[in-house]
Amino acid sequence: MEFDLSKIPFSRYGSYLTISYINKAEHIKEGLYIRSVRGGDNDISHLFFIEVTYSGKTVPFEAVASPVNIRLKALEGYVDICICEKHLIRAVGHGVGLRLSMEERSYDNALPVAEGNWEINCYSEETKFRLVPLAGSLKVDAPWDKYRSKYVIADFLTDEKTNGFECALEEYMTVWKKRNYGRIFEDCKKDIEKHYCNWLDKTLTVKNEFLEGRELASYITWSCVVPPKGLITRHAMYMSKNWMTNIWSWDNCFNAMALIKNQPELAWDQIMLFVDNQDESGVFPDFINDKFMGWSCCKPPIQGWIFLWMMKRTNVFTMERIQEIYEPLCRWTNWWFEYRDDDMDGVPQYNHGNDCGWDNSTVFNKGIPVESPDLSAYLIIQMDVLAYMAEKLGKYDEHKMWKLKSDELLEKMIQHFWCDDDFCALLSGNHEIVKSQSLLLYIPIILGKKLPEHILESLIKGLKDESKFLTEHGLSTESVSSEHYIPDGYWRGPIWAPSTILITDGLLEAGEKEFSKEIAQRFCKMAQKSGMAENFNALTGEGLRDEAFTWTSSIFLILGNEYC
Repeated sequence: MEFDLSKIPFSRYGSYLTISYINKAEHIKEGLYIRSVRGGDNDISHLFFIEVTYSGKTVPFEAVASPVNIRLKALEGYVDICICEKHLIRAVGHGVGLRLSMEERSYDNALPVAEGNWEINCYSEETKFRLVPLAGSLKVDAPWDKYRSKYVIADFLTDEKTNGFECALEEYMTVWKKRNYGRIFEDCKKDIEKHYCNWLDKTLTVKNEFLEGRELASYITWSCVVPPKGLITRHAMYMSKNWMTNIWSWDNCFNAMALIKNQPELAWDQIMLFVDNQDESGVFPDFINDKFMGWSCCKPPIQGWIFLWMMKRTNVFTMERIQEIYEPLCRWTNWWFEYRDDDMDGVPQYNHGNDCGWDNSTVFNKGIPVESPDLSAYLIIQMDVLAYMAEKLGKYDEHKMWKLKSDELLEKMIQHFWCDDDFCALLSGNHEIVKSQSLLLYIPIILGKKLPEHILESLIKGLKDESKFLTEHGLSTESVSSEHYIPDGYWRGPIWAPSTILITDGLLEAGEKEFSKEIAQRFCKMAQKSGMAENFNALTGEGLRDEAFTWTSSIFLILGNEYC
């Protein structure tokens, strides 16, 4: 498999290093860069600008990427690059040299060290690199300017006899530890290939029609796993190594779903990462990276739905794991009733669009806080799951309590939100109806046959209406007939993977097997053609925003494996 570096970054399992093409950032020269995904998505990392040289001058090249190797092809020769270990990049070339350069920034500097090596202190990104020539030579131009290098240009040059070069770039935080780089480049590539193929073997199977998409989704998920570091307490799957370099506290749940059958320990780590960082009030952070956690918003309580989905398909919920997750899930559920029900009507609210995951949904057009039926639906399922867990743990009074709370909220949800054959959203407090044609109002279909038959029939009818959400490619997040529909409007039109699987599974639970299958099929066809993008133009199927997203990859695999 080959892929486009302008859309999909080159990286590997267990590394924060990545190589990708930057073409949309202000104040950063367009081109191919060695980057790091540490520190979140506030700034675009651009450690080293990559160029190919011949006779001392840069020459045009084409970058061809596969899961284990990048080849930079020039008329005069080639350079091969791989990330052979989590902190180590190796490169080998023939006929041409490799240039790595850094612009003037902060206190960044370069200095010569032993045996013809150089140390590059990337002060602005809080890391260092050892540049080691293994064959050929290394020439560095880094003029000193008061307190930093004015710029850094590192040239790995070919040997006159062999017309080739080989080098290593090793990243470290404090001091470099002397080591032997004696393993040949091809053996390094074989080790990476073996690791990736093992991951591919464990990736959910799909029918032949979607095999190409399966390999792309497999590579994206494999390459986005980072090791524990800082606030990242477990191996964790980033949302992307392009621009969305965090883990949000519902994205991770969908990634866990795709891992649970064949990699249950890693799946469990995706869930428990946020439990490790749960606030004493019960809320989970909005997002996590190795350096920061965000608490300004949160994400919806989707964990109960995720656990129910997993329990129907695997035996991963042992007594030990139920014991481990029960109290954190109780605190998370209670948080919504204790801290997000300002009018004390027993129906929790969202204080911002980001809290529901649908950041700019038209449900929030009139203001905040908003009571929305999707939140109640998530909590109903979560309390059913807590009732099940409590019974398993012998907490029979708590079992009865959670079951009663779930039933009460179901009744309140229907009385509160069902009007004129549709669910609506309300402003908390005065309960003024918010006029919205958002697909968010159809999320309660996840309750399946817990809903009265007439409500289910109305929801299914609305989802099948091609003048509303149903397009050739799946379900838009805002009705295509809405005055607020925007083709690239984030949650005001584009098709998203999470809304697709939630509604697809809800339809299946409601007995709409063929319609569920049809939506899954449309989504998978679109993603196979347009890539595993953050979201998609609902009318054209074009991939939008970040084009290498893990929850899209995971949900593509789940839909292709089970729902198609």
